[in-house]
Formats: sequence, structure tokens, C-alpha cells
Amino acid sequence: MRMRYVLAAAVTTGTLAVVAAAPAQAAEYSSALKIRGVQYDAPGRDSNNCRTGNTKDEYLTIKNYSRSTTANLKGYVVKDATGNKFTFTASHYLEPGDYVKLRGGRGTDSDANNVVYRQNCNFMWNNDKDTIYFYKPSGARADVHSYTKSRDDRDGNGYITFH
Repeated sequence: MRMRYVLAAAVTTGTLAVVAAAPAQAAEYSSALKIRGVQYDAPGRDSNNCRTGNTKDEYLTIKNYSRSTTANLKGYVVKDATGNKFTFTASHYLEPGDYVKLRGGRGTDSDANNVVYRQNCNFMWNNDKDTIYFYKPSGARADVHSYTKSRDDRDGNGYITFH
């Protein structure tokens, strides 16, 4: 995210007064819910076997960046560059500052454990590069991020942080 600094000054009767110098976030999209990061390359050898595979170790973290508003994920959509998609069909409430991990594989969703499963054992995110789209229930874009392993994953751990 780009940061802008706002500086306002006023000259009154020959005196220069600095009114404010504070960082201001550039609004990418008008959504409190944003993609915090992605574990695009699950640790270990990739296996999409539902019983013994590691798709549950691939996940997308979505965070509520609002300071005062609880957000419901119901109706939000996550897609990749090739059109694989997941829609949050149930209500999942995120308090301000809270997050949820959208995991691959099968499992039981839990607000207490901050996890939602895609109920799909295929990997969603490519290990070399991909684009992650996050849409509001209205269809408006909430957030989007592209990554490449070589450019964005400096430590090679398969996880990239965006916000």
C-alpha cells in the first residue's frame, strides 16, 4: 500500500504555522476487509489428496482493518487469475482487527478458531505467480493483489504479506 504524507501550512501575520504532518493511507478500495496475506505454497510436497494431502496448509488471510465496525463475510468472493473461486455462503463476523484464514481442504468452519474451509482439496494459488481478487457481495472489488515467488517471497517460505 502506498503512503502519502499530508502537510498543511498557513501563514498568518508573517508567522508560518504547520498545521499537521501525518501519514494518510491512499484508498485502494472502499472496504474494511482486505487480504492480509497468502500462504500460496503449502509446506511440504504438494498433494491434493483429501485424506492425506496438504491443501489445508494453503490459506488466504482476510482481515477487518476497521477500527469500529464489525464486518460479515457472507457473500464475499475470492478468485484467482484463472477463475477458481470461493464464495462465503455463511455468515462469518469479523470484529475490528480480527481475521479469518480461508483454507483449502475439508474441515469444520469455526469463528472461534478464525478458520473457513473451501471444502475443496485442489490447490487454488499457484506456486510461481498468481493474482488474488476479493469482491464484495455487491460485486465491487474489495482488494486485489498479484504476486510472483521470485519478486515477493524473499525468504522463500511460501507466505507473502500484503497489508
